[in-house]
Amino acid sequence: MADSNKSGWWWRLSLVGTGLATAGVVLFRGCWHSKMSWPIRSQGHSYQVCLACGIKRLFDEKAFRGYGPYRYDLNRLISWDESRQQPTRKPEPKPQRTAS
Repeated sequence: MADSNKSGWWWRLSLVGTGLATAGVVLFRGCWHSKMSWPIRSQGHSYQVCLACGIKRLFDEKAFRGYGPYRYDLNRLISWDESRQQPTRKPEPKPQRTAS
């Protein structure tokens, strides 16, 4: 009878340990952003919002996928995207020289 009590005790302890480990992972990791909204268009950019925590991420409409970092402030995301894009400079035309 003493053996059955010991096995039940270890089983309960392992269950509590597994639950604490899972809670620790969730606590340190935070939201997994697994449920994102449909793309929203604002200020010339598309973005998605996590339905669990409200964080935003930019969305590429052509590739139909999110990109870039996660941020709560949309203006910071837009400034990150604009700083990432290189301005396209047109090459200066060469001066035309006469044939003489």
